[in-house]
Amino acid sequence: MKKEVQKYPDARREDKLQAFDRLLTIMDQLRNLCPWDRKQTIESIRHLTIEETFELSDAILENDLEEIRKELGDIMLHMVFYARMADEQKAFDMADVLNGISDKLINRHPHIYSDVEANDEQAVKENWEKIKLKEKGNKSVLGGVPKSLPALIKSIRIQEKARGVGFDWDKKDQVWGKVEEEIQEFKTEEEAGNQEKATEEFGDLMFSLINYARFAGINPEEALEKTNKKFIKRFNYLESESKKEGKQISEMSLEEMDVYWERAKKL
Repeated sequence: MKKEVQKYPDARREDKLQAFDRLLTIMDQLRNLCPWDRKQTIESIRHLTIEETFELSDAILENDLEEIRKELGDIMLHMVFYARMADEQKAFDMADVLNGISDKLINRHPHIYSDVEANDEQAVKENWEKIKLKEKGNKSVLGGVPKSLPALIKSIRIQEKARGVGFDWDKKDQVWGKVEEEIQEFKTEEEAGNQEKATEEFGDLMFSLINYARFAGINPEEALEKTNKKFIKRFNYLESESKKEGKQISEMSLEEMDVYWERAKKL
């Protein structure tokens, strides 16, 4: 028996529909009249879509809501562009895209649209992964992890998917024990001068740290990017302030640099 799903009150629904229709109309006009837009293919704008996605990521990290709005618009344009080009090839159109994702969301939320129970976030994730596995017909739970994902993000997704079918540690302390074990194994191989084995053990160590971060409720990708940004900010301070005092950073000792670095940490 399906649950009664209450519609979200949205006074601006008509405005949103009209805005989307406006974008679809503009896309039709550009595809017919603009030389650049007419020339593009699904393959030719792929790299631009990737760039726009990273720009959205930057805006999110900066917590710049105005920039997020702009970047979402750019990405929405690309989605409409792809659908328009596919429509020209009689493959699918925007209605197919939107109905497809709507059907998927309903199918993957049986706790909302059917009689399945899922009382917490973890239960929802587990249901999602199990349903996804059936939908795609993957022979492996890990078959849905894109091969081209950056290694750190891929590790996160691998661990999430394994957890979705119950393959996981029980307690956070167990994971930290594994981290300590991997640290020691890395140190042993590195000190022995076995570069290939040390590289392998370092990968194991990183994988274990990513696993521990998950148990601690930390997104390791976000944590590392925050550290990158912090380092850049402090290093830029070191460069600019030492230059003001007539010093060349390439000619400074590490001790001299550290004076500016400590100042930067206090900002």
